[in-house]
Amino acid sequence: MNMIENSVDCVIFGFKDESLKVLLIKRKNDPQKGLMALPGDFLDANVSIYDSARNTLKKITNLEDIYLEQIRAFGETDRYPGKRVITISYFALINIEKYSPQAGYTAEKLEWCDIDKLPELAFDHHKIIQSAHRRLKQRVRHEPVGFNLLPNEFSLTNLQHVYETILQVELNKRNFRTKINQMKLLIDTGKKQENVAHKPAILYRFDEDVYQKLKEDGFYFKL
Repeated sequence: MNMIENSVDCVIFGFKDESLKVLLIKRKNDPQKGLMALPGDFLDANVSIYDSARNTLKKITNLEDIYLEQIRAFGETDRYPGKRVITISYFALINIEKYSPQAGYTAEKLEWCDIDKLPELAFDHHKIIQSAHRRLKQRVRHEPVGFNLLPNEFSLTNLQHVYETILQVELNKRNFRTKINQMKLLIDTGKKQENVAHKPAILYRFDEDVYQKLKEDGFYFKL
């Protein structure tokens, strides 16, 4: 095993039906044809690693204009059959309702899978997903990235469910809402939920402009 290649794999998180999801593909090529896996491919020698990740995501899932954040490298010698492959992993958070991924290139089909009920995965992709989830848990406590998983308008209950699902803990409702309200990062839309069986909740939007200004003034998001 003296041949070494580099690749990228992308962990795309979404939130639906009160569950944290990850976008997987069914591989239509060997090795490990037929297994579910992360969207990934070997590096394009003519572009940067980041652009390779973006191009790979576009080719396999038709997703584009998504901010990808690098996680880490995976370089165990036996992670790919027949040759040494070092993978640079990336992750992203998207609102599932805004995107319509489509299978292409090496993907026979796409599927949003519950992170707690993952199928058998190709290579070491389970480890890559675990690593991305750990990074996400760290990020959501110190940056308002959880809002990326929600529609533009959401209730405080929706927001709390996102954080509980990511962190895998139950949060105290009163404490959570107190912290969120004290940050003054939400805009009351003046609207309420429609077609719900319970009392309609107020809908809010995340104020990105206010957050960026507060950051410049030394504001520190902590949940």
